[in-house]
Amino acid sequence: MRLTRVLHRQAGFERAVVEDARLEEDGDGEVLVISARPRKGAARRCGRCQVRAPWYDRGWGRRRWRHLDFGTLRVVIETAVPRVDCPTHGPTVIAVPWARHNTRFTAAFEDTAAWLAARTSASAVTGLLRIAWRSVVAIVGRVVDAALAGVDRLTGLKRIGIDEVAYRKGQRYLTLVVDHDTGRLVWAADVRDKATVHRFFDELGVDRAAQLTHVSADAAGWIDDVVTERAPRALRCLDPYHLVAWVTDALDEVRRDLWNRLRGGKGGRTHASATLKDARWAVWKNPENLTDKQKATLASIQATNRPLYRAYLLKEQFREVIAVKGEPGRLLLQGWLHWASRSKLTPFVKLSRTIRRHLPAIHNMLDSGLSNARIEANNMHLRVLTRQAYGYRSATALITMANLRRGGLCPPLPGRS
Repeated sequence: MRLTRVLHRQAGFERAVVEDARLEEDGDGEVLVISARPRKGAARRCGRCQVRAPWYDRGWGRRRWRHLDFGTLRVVIETAVPRVDCPTHGPTVIAVPWARHNTRFTAAFEDTAAWLAARTSASAVTGLLRIAWRSVVAIVGRVVDAALAGVDRLTGLKRIGIDEVAYRKGQRYLTLVVDHDTGRLVWAADVRDKATVHRFFDELGVDRAAQLTHVSADAAGWIDDVVTERAPRALRCLDPYHLVAWVTDALDEVRRDLWNRLRGGKGGRTHASATLKDARWAVWKNPENLTDKQKATLASIQATNRPLYRAYLLKEQFREVIAVKGEPGRLLLQGWLHWASRSKLTPFVKLSRTIRRHLPAIHNMLDSGLSNARIEANNMHLRVLTRQAYGYRSATALITMANLRRGGLCPPLPGRS
C-alpha cells in the first residue's frame, strides 16, 4: 500500500494501478519488479497518438521499463502490452501512462537522464544511472522530440544571430541561429554554406522572414548574401566580436613583421626580437587585465617601438568604438578610420578599407547594440559539451544535445515544479 502511494505521486503513475511488487535476482544483483497496468480511462490507447482504439491482439507478452532507483535498488515496471488497431497508425502497442512510446525507460527516468546530460559529464550520467552513453543520447533525442511536438520555435522571431561552430576535425561545422530576445538556440543544421542558410529561411517562411528586424552575423558572404535575398527588410549587423578579432589580427601582424625584421635574418635572434616575441600578450590583453610584468613590457614598447605602440593604440581605440556605440560610436569610428588609413601600418591600412566596405552593417550594429555574444556563448557551451562526451560521431546527436542545453528544452527533474 505504501509503495502504491509513493508511485502515485510520480508523474504518469497517477493513471496506473499497481498490482504486485517482488524482488528478483539477475546478473547485477537484486531488482525490484513492480507489476502495474493503466487505469480504465487510460487503457487501450494508441502508443503513438494516444487516441482510444479497438483491441487488436495480445502483442508480444509482458514488457519491462527501467524506472528510477529506490536508493541503490534497481526498479523496473512490468505490464502486459496488447496491441490496438489505431485508425491512423494501424496495429500499435498500447500507450502506458508512465513511459513514452518505443522506449525501455519510464518518462521519469528519461527526464532525469536528460536533466543530468544537460548539466554534467557523460561519465557522471552513465555512472549514476547505470546505462550506456548511447542510451543517454537516444533518451535525449526522445525528450527533445517530445518537447518539440506541436511547438514552433521560429514563431515570433524579430532579432536573430547566425554563426557557425566547428565540432570535429576536418572542417566539420554546424550552422546555428539564436534568438537575441530570448537567448535561445532556435535552429541548427550540419554544414556551413548558402544552401544551409536557405534551408533555414525555407522553414521560416516568407511571412515570418518579413517580420525580422535585425540579423547579426560576421562578414561571411554565405550568410550575408542569403540574408540580403531572403530578408531584405532586416537590418544586417556586423558582429563586434569578429571586428575586434580583425583589429587584433592586424596588431599581431604588425608585431610579427617587426619581430622578423629585428631577428637579423632567418633563424637569427636578438635581444630586441626576443622582447617583441614575449610582448604578444602585453599588446593583446585589455589594459585592466595586464600583469605588472606585462605593464612594464608595454611601457618599454611605448618608449622604444613607436610603430607597434601605435598599432596597440589603434586596437584600444577600436575597442572604445565598440563600447560607446550609437552616434558617439559612429563619430569615433570615423576618426579611427581616418587615423588607421594614415597610420603607415600596412595591416591597418588594409583593414580600414575592409571596414569601409562593411560600414552600413557596422553602423547598424552600433545603433542597435546587437552582437553575437549569445551565439559565442552557445559555441563555447557546444565545445564544452563535445569535450564532455569525448566527441560526437554524428552532427545529429550534437544538435540534439545543443537543443536540450541551449534551446530551452531541458525538462525539470521529476517531482520538482
